[in-house]
Amino acid sequence: MINQLITKLLPLMPKKLVWIFSKKYIAGETIDDAVRICHSLNAQKIKITIDLLGEFITRLDEATANKNAYLDIIERIEKEKIDGNYSLKPTSFGLLLDQETCYRNIREIVAKAASYGNFVRVDMEDSQCVDPEITLFRKLHDEFPGHVGLVLQAYMKRTFEDIRSMNDMHDAAAPLNFRLCKGIYVEHESIAYKRYQEINDHYLLDLEYMLSMGMYPCIATHDKPLVDGAFALIEKYKVPKNKYEFQMLYGVTPELRKSIVDKGHAMRVYVPFGKEWFGYSTRRLKENPKMATHIIKALFVRG
Repeated sequence: MINQLITKLLPLMPKKLVWIFSKKYIAGETIDDAVRICHSLNAQKIKITIDLLGEFITRLDEATANKNAYLDIIERIEKEKIDGNYSLKPTSFGLLLDQETCYRNIREIVAKAASYGNFVRVDMEDSQCVDPEITLFRKLHDEFPGHVGLVLQAYMKRTFEDIRSMNDMHDAAAPLNFRLCKGIYVEHESIAYKRYQEINDHYLLDLEYMLSMGMYPCIATHDKPLVDGAFALIEKYKVPKNKYEFQMLYGVTPELRKSIVDKGHAMRVYVPFGKEWFGYSTRRLKENPKMATHIIKALFVRG
């Protein structure tokens, strides 16, 4: 109950206080901050995917600004020779305002990344966004196969069928590339699994289908039972280590992350940065209210 109370109160606290907790999970506010973290992770044999925070915009001029910022980010990351790619949220580019404008904005970003032989991940957002984001991914994949991927959320009851429905795009030369995560948005039980074991069971079901079909799954989890389940499936299907990767969020479960890297598996860390870090931080807390204990320590012990 205390953790849930803190979860509700955190958005009302001064941002300077919240930052004491959040800075463990956010690279910083500037591209310089993000570049520093990316180099540090690369030095640990960890790839990165970089994300500029600021989704659910309300004006199309914000979409243009975000697009231009991403084009600059790509130039900087490539110049720095960082081993990594790019993640973005379509609502940052006007998905809920004008889908065609959103598509044009994101297409320009994907084209820029593809010109360097690089890759862009389209993040999945809440349930109102699922269909338009799959449509967006299909359009981008048709033009840029091998340079664009999608996030899928195992707690959504529709996800297994969504994966199957996209199998028509699969090409062994450019396999479908999906980041599979549990899911973070608060959804109604009619469309989303709610119980821990139920979500985990469907996560592994989705992952097994991807592996069995020769897709390239990005196993995004901090849950050791899921990591162990993934190891078992990789062994079952004799999947080469260059045909999948593990992914984690910056600042989360570093010990588990290191253990995976030490076993020789590819690891990519999601590195978020930007001035719009507050919403990201509060969503992380809603996903895992147990983090409230760490917030208390950060605010009143270390802070």
